[in-house]
Amino acid sequence: MDFAFDARTEELREKLLAFMDAYVYPAEAVADEQRAALASPWDTPAVVEELKAEARRQGLWNLFLPDAEHGAGLTNLQYAPLAEITGRSPQLAPTALNCAAPDTGNMEVLAQFGSDEQKKRWLEPLLAGEIRSAFAMTEPEVASSDATNITTHIERDGDEYVITGRKWYISGAMNPDCAIFIVMGKTDPDGADIRRQQSMVLVPRDTPGLEVRRAMRVYGYEDHYHGGHAEVVFDRVRVPVSNLIGEEGGGFAIAQARLGPGRIHHCMRLIGMAERAIELMCRRAVSRTAFGKPLARQGVVQEWIADARVAVEQLRLLVLKTAWLMDTVGNKGAHTEIQSIKIATPRAVVDILDQAVQLHGAGGVSQDFPLAELWAAARTLRLADGPDEVHQRSLARRELKKYL
Repeated sequence: MDFAFDARTEELREKLLAFMDAYVYPAEAVADEQRAALASPWDTPAVVEELKAEARRQGLWNLFLPDAEHGAGLTNLQYAPLAEITGRSPQLAPTALNCAAPDTGNMEVLAQFGSDEQKKRWLEPLLAGEIRSAFAMTEPEVASSDATNITTHIERDGDEYVITGRKWYISGAMNPDCAIFIVMGKTDPDGADIRRQQSMVLVPRDTPGLEVRRAMRVYGYEDHYHGGHAEVVFDRVRVPVSNLIGEEGGGFAIAQARLGPGRIHHCMRLIGMAERAIELMCRRAVSRTAFGKPLARQGVVQEWIADARVAVEQLRLLVLKTAWLMDTVGNKGAHTEIQSIKIATPRAVVDILDQAVQLHGAGGVSQDFPLAELWAAARTLRLADGPDEVHQRSLARRELKKYL
């Protein structure tokens, strides 16, 4: 693979870096101040809408979608360095560019598997940033790391599906702009093939029987910018059969198609978080003195910074290789690399952020620096989209198969 950015990527990188400096970083403190004054913590601060308008004006909009009909038409390799830049301010930048999860994955699902009617009603307003969405799969009563375990029941009754189940950590559901849920449940719980029992159904937020019960905290944070992580109950919720995405029994396959790009987006944003942590470490190290000399001259601090730089450079190359393989041989061909980056990146970035927190002392765990919140987000990604152990299990099986 060629390590140089092509002309289009370089142009977008320069525009995005300038956008971050001129608009996003200055808006971080403003957004916090505005949110504190809102009637509901889940409402969107005005500055976020201003950022979205400016990003759209500059052509920095829907960069994640490889489908040129709906998005920027970038390859995974072209988008990867842009996602990294947005990771430096994960609460604001992805949303400003309409590139925030879970909307990105939901838009990919609708673009790839949705009917014309579904695209018109839900994909178009999502692409325009007029509404938000949620993806409802994880359940509190089962080990959702194995998607075949889900128990939410989707039963056909004439021209309708009846949905009953309880979900939690449903990202985006607390946002009042969240208008649509993609719900994964079982339409054929007794089917012979455990990966053909699940289906995905679109459920509008205002459907009777759908209750957004409470916000779930993540290490004490409620993630207001992405609309929280909610517990949601579906009590005999009825939707038309036309709300089925794809075909009955296709839910597991759609989920796998959705997760591949999502994992690489997460990993590139994580690298952006690590880069910001290194920057904060260096600034802190040269500005503080302890035991008679600047922190920058303390051997352990130098080791932390050096090791962080090595780790980030290694991770970036692996993620870029993965993006290149996804573009050239497809998600299946890049399966080993996708799992590798999902294992390696959150682990390493959590360690880098932890050292940055340590270097900042009390400030590192405070709200005056972004490190504590970044750490919580990075640590959570060791669970999201499949915990480390699931990927290790699958990856080991692939390696062992060569020798059996």
